[in-house]
Amino acid sequence: MTAPSFDSVRRLFPRLSDPEARRLGDILRIETVGGLLLLGATVLALAWANSPWHTAYTGLRDTRVGPAGPLHLDLTLDQWAADGLLALFFLVAGIELKREFVAGDLADRTKAVVPVTAALAGVALPAILYAVSVLALGGDSASLRGWAIPTATDIAFALAVLAVVGSHLPPALRAFLLTLAVVDDLIAITIIAIFYSADVAPLMLVAAMLPLGIWWWLLRRGHTQPLLLAVPAVATWVLVHDSGVHATVAGVLLGLAVPVDRRQAADDDEHSLADRIEHALRPWSAGLAVPAFAFLAAGVQLSGDGLASAFRDPITLGIVVGLIVGKAVGVFSGTWLVARLTRARLDENLGWADIAGLALLSGLGFTVSLLIGELAYGSGSAPADHVRVAVLLGSLGAAAFAAIVLRRRNAHYRRAHERDVPRGELRR
Repeated sequence: MTAPSFDSVRRLFPRLSDPEARRLGDILRIETVGGLLLLGATVLALAWANSPWHTAYTGLRDTRVGPAGPLHLDLTLDQWAADGLLALFFLVAGIELKREFVAGDLADRTKAVVPVTAALAGVALPAILYAVSVLALGGDSASLRGWAIPTATDIAFALAVLAVVGSHLPPALRAFLLTLAVVDDLIAITIIAIFYSADVAPLMLVAAMLPLGIWWWLLRRGHTQPLLLAVPAVATWVLVHDSGVHATVAGVLLGLAVPVDRRQAADDDEHSLADRIEHALRPWSAGLAVPAFAFLAAGVQLSGDGLASAFRDPITLGIVVGLIVGKAVGVFSGTWLVARLTRARLDENLGWADIAGLALLSGLGFTVSLLIGELAYGSGSAPADHVRVAVLLGSLGAAAFAAIVLRRRNAHYRRAHERDVPRGELRR
């Protein structure tokens, strides 16, 4: 049997086309700024929660806003951020997911197998390690409810770290991280919808399909007036929220309902409807919704008995191990298995050390991890506070280890650039 030709061997993380590279650059700029805002909001929340005025922070977080009644919209600001603002985040994620499946890398099964396998392994292994760690330390069945907390990747934080340490890293690596995060978001919202929804009211969920259909019809007819679109979008959110399914699912459904034209998406000179909507919403998502959620969710007291009790809780170690070890080993091994079991191999511009750094970076699971923690244990409870501590420690640890690896790789590629040597000759 003859060996496959050089051109027939499928590459992992191939070089981006010019349109994809420009689109990636636009997303990176917004998400990187969003990551810095997210970091600032988190630091502010931690500083306020650990200051002499910490009661003012908890009072603000627990302030109720909204009408009481059959739709249960009298929510705390913390709940509005988790249920409402993050719905915008998942709306953008839904549009990105739809675009990737229709006209992006996920539309090509040979390209999709890498990020999909890596994302699945990067969800399964952290969940397993969390359960093993919790049970080994004497945790009970209630502690196991948080199994999904260390399975998420925060793309804004991850891209902010890349922006700081990876000025010379190959663009294909950033593109893979974005695609991985899209699949990761899909898995996360599926987990939330199936495992963290309670007392589901099927009639309300069915009723939500009516405004969702109106949203789809308006977009298909080319109606893009914001106030007009806001009516069915808000109605869909309200009905999904009242159905017992977490309200962020409404954001994904709205995003998936946005039409994507394959020909327009492939045309660099024409911006599709999905591109225009995503371009309009992404700054609000990355610059406002996610930082505001982080500000209201990340404030936990790190002094006194609160921190000591967090370290005594098996939940804390389970999350830290899941984020730092589980995500890294899961994403790396998933990618390695694709290369091992198929004819795919790394692009000549990349080395396995690059993949190791990206896999470590995927353990930055801040936003969605905090959201799942609140859903699992309830906002304001002792386990929820321990989740905040664990997510902070795990995400910081993953970022630190990833920065060490990626800074070395960045220096490697910088030397290659300065000496005008092809990256492939220095990739090991």
